[in-house]
Amino acid sequence: MTFTAPTGDIIATLTDIAGLDAIIAEGLFDGLDRDLVTALLDQAGALAEGVLAPLNVPGDRTGARWADGAVATPPGFPDAYTQWREGGWNGVAAPDAWGGAGLPVMLNTAVMEMHTAACMAFGLGPVLTQGAVDVLLAHGSDALRAAYLPKLVSGEWTATMNLTEPQAGSDLALLRTRAVPAGDGTYRITGQKIFITYGDHDLTDNIVHLVLARLPDAPPGTKGISLFLAPKILPDGTANDLRCAGIEHKLGLHASPTCTMAFGDAGGAIGWLVGEENRGLACMFTMMNRARLATGLQGVAIAERATQQALAYARERKQGRALNGTGPCPIVEHPDVQRTLLSMAAQTAAARAVAYVTATAIDRAERAHDEGAEALAGLMTPVVKAFCADTGIAVADLGIQIHGGMGVVEETGAAQHLRDVRVTSIYEGTNGIQAIDLVTRKLPRQGGALVAALLAEWKAMAAEAAEVLGGAAADLTAALDALERATGWLLTVGRTPEQALAGASPYLRLFGLTAGAALLAKGATAARTRQQAGEDAPALERRIVLARFYAANIAPAAPGLARTVMAGGGFVGEALAVLS
Repeated sequence: MTFTAPTGDIIATLTDIAGLDAIIAEGLFDGLDRDLVTALLDQAGALAEGVLAPLNVPGDRTGARWADGAVATPPGFPDAYTQWREGGWNGVAAPDAWGGAGLPVMLNTAVMEMHTAACMAFGLGPVLTQGAVDVLLAHGSDALRAAYLPKLVSGEWTATMNLTEPQAGSDLALLRTRAVPAGDGTYRITGQKIFITYGDHDLTDNIVHLVLARLPDAPPGTKGISLFLAPKILPDGTANDLRCAGIEHKLGLHASPTCTMAFGDAGGAIGWLVGEENRGLACMFTMMNRARLATGLQGVAIAERATQQALAYARERKQGRALNGTGPCPIVEHPDVQRTLLSMAAQTAAARAVAYVTATAIDRAERAHDEGAEALAGLMTPVVKAFCADTGIAVADLGIQIHGGMGVVEETGAAQHLRDVRVTSIYEGTNGIQAIDLVTRKLPRQGGALVAALLAEWKAMAAEAAEVLGGAAADLTAALDALERATGWLLTVGRTPEQALAGASPYLRLFGLTAGAALLAKGATAARTRQQAGEDAPALERRIVLARFYAANIAPAAPGLARTVMAGGGFVGEALAVLS
């Protein structure tokens, strides 16, 4: 099927929910105005529709290929990457001092959503390159920045993130890859890394690998991990001692090469230290946190793509009789199908709002040096990663249901969406780990003051939207009350660590669900205000309907989730006996 860039929905989310107009009014980004935003998103949408979307299905069917230590991407990918790079899309949010456009992260997020929805397997590569730019800006030496930032910002070179090893997945304390000082300011790296996205490919001449490794005298555990930069091609033009030893055959994302990387077959890959010795994990988290936002955004993107396809199919497929007795009718006329399609559209809109608000917090933290925004971005990052990824999976699954039997037939493409998005709940830190991070690290800061402030803000949004939401306003209020109860319980001194961990995942779900409901209510209020000002557009009524539907049909899960959070720890100590 064809893909239509949802530019209108994206601009509405940016302006009416995420606060783009305030960013412009405060002058945080020189030259930024609505005309620039519209032009940028129109161009990004054109590339998504005309260049990237046509690669999605053929790329999935052909897949990336590995032979003789080299990886070839599917036909069309190298040309598409050249167009993408020449358009400057890799540097949208990168500093202009290094060749970037210096625009907000929120706009880069919008661009990334469209390109990912068009072809997720293509969009994965730039995520890592942009993350490497952030790492070098924050932790790289002047020499490394000068040598690598211009080509990474431009997209002439790409980058990777090398963390995982066969014995070390989420537990990075088990890393064995070694880096030995060579005495000339460089290090010799030996070891193996797995699950390396775009670890090798034919899109660029060079690939810059960021590698976690241990020094010979490193302390045990995560405190003994350092970060190194090891390029595929060294500055003198010779090949470094590293190679792709094979690629994985995966459930989805077939066009994206997931590589096993071998370092040091001939004595050691040459690398340079990034940041301080034994502080590599802190450096890499600069990259991982931005990658977690991107991962959540992948859920939004695939949810959008799956929703578009399901709606198109429902309008064309004729089955059964309509309530007025005529038939066969398009299945979109059946109430249950309408409910499913509304659920898909509303969940997509809610996830988009959560992701874009988080991107705005990053912009304020970086540009305005706003400590509150920095804390908000930290709080919301695990929520975006897990909640939005889960939303993408759920919506893609509903898309298959709309297609019926044809949903599990590959020719329709509906199954590909679910296959591609399924990994988002796993990589960049599993969703369970995100929930643990939220409950044990982010929530307790300042005694829960940040979450309390957010709840107050969301309650104000709900109160303002009461009239436009109608009867669904009570459902939103109930969701907010449920989140407040669960939050209070988790912050209670009396609850045990085991109880908190047992309730972490349902709490994150509760948090994201309630945030989405409140933010959609905010958007509905803005839409009603535009209507009252005389603006007449179907999109305005659509936003109001989706906010009402979400509050009345999705948000009512909140009280049950709150009960699960507070009672779920009751099985701790019994589970192992039952499951043995």
